[in-house]
Amino acid sequence: MRPRTSAGIARILPIILALLVLVGSCWAEAKYKVLHAFDLDKGDGGGLYGSLVLDSQGNLYGTTDNGGTYNYGTVFELTPNAEGHWTEAILHNFNDHDGDLPHAGLVFDAAGNLYGMTTANVFELKPSSEGWKLKVLYDHGGPSNLLLDHVGNLYAPQGPGKYDAGAIGELVRSEGWKDNWLYNFCSRENQKGLCLDGNSPSAGVTWGSDRSLYGTTQYGGDSPYCGNVGCGVVFELKPEKSGSWKETVLYSFPAFEGDGSVLYDSVILDKKGNVYGATYQGGGTSDCGVIFKLSRKADGKWDETILHDFPNTSQGCIANTLTFDKKGNLWGTAESGGTAQQCAGGCGVVFKLTPTAKGKWNYTVVHNFTGSDGALPGAAVIFDKRGNLYGTTVLGGPGHSVGVVFEITP
Repeated sequence: MRPRTSAGIARILPIILALLVLVGSCWAEAKYKVLHAFDLDKGDGGGLYGSLVLDSQGNLYGTTDNGGTYNYGTVFELTPNAEGHWTEAILHNFNDHDGDLPHAGLVFDAAGNLYGMTTANVFELKPSSEGWKLKVLYDHGGPSNLLLDHVGNLYAPQGPGKYDAGAIGELVRSEGWKDNWLYNFCSRENQKGLCLDGNSPSAGVTWGSDRSLYGTTQYGGDSPYCGNVGCGVVFELKPEKSGSWKETVLYSFPAFEGDGSVLYDSVILDKKGNVYGATYQGGGTSDCGVIFKLSRKADGKWDETILHDFPNTSQGCIANTLTFDKKGNLWGTAESGGTAQQCAGGCGVVFKLTPTAKGKWNYTVVHNFTGSDGALPGAAVIFDKRGNLYGTTVLGGPGHSVGVVFEITP
């Protein structure tokens, strides 16, 4: 099989050159550590758009968008040793037959198998005595994380759907794998052509306590703004006894001036069923999006509260999917902004949102990426059992690195 030059690598090479700074630069904070820097010149992967997943032994797993043997990306494992160093092992090199440029993270099932998506398909990686074996389960892919249920079925946005506005699909584990559309968007359209129920879901879905699915769409809703395609919605899919799923729009953006718009990332829920997420655009003068909370009222309708509206790009810009810690604080990354001058528009930040007794949330920048320690984080962070935080960046790192896996120790 002939290796090829990835379009993704060509796309990011100009940015890589702009990010090359002194390797000896100090970290922005002492608690920040690069666990592994990905170097294409060493046959490594590069470009980490997806989040990480931990196994029971404390090993980290993820994907790279580029690099590897055939420049189609990789699945990797990072294993720690007693001295605190981490060793990378490439579990799979994608080629032009089994996958192309994975942009999403991975998920484990109860048996220890890994599942993920590339732009071309859904795949399973099964461990064996001879290494990890990849199997293509479904021939359509995308940029979202997969969601697993208790019997091993998989859920994610899936294809154009019935009305060419996207669908939420289920891959049913039975005799082989069978695909099933749970809901097709744009089944409710107004006279102006707006998809009232949402348009173009691109992020993964999240379980609610009642086994409902919660998610976002980039566009759609009842707002005439955002180029007359709608500004995006947060939705709920509720299973019914008939086997069908009923969709309800919880919130349609923007409901007022200064609200957020365009949703590329997933939402998360707290123990009370409140929904949290971030928008790609909108907000105040910086147009860096907002971090929001949706709360169900007594009449069943939902209210939005803006937890943070980025006042300027020095605090970060464009937040990714959020993560709760054990104390109820929200953590996340912003893919641009910050104080570093090495990246046009900033190299991104790690931030923390802390709730106060008065109902407001205090926003703190925990780490400013500098380019030499990573740049442009594009995914959620995760926590281990001890409270250590792990994440990825799309670019940056020491030398000629193209993305890093990092750790922040509280």
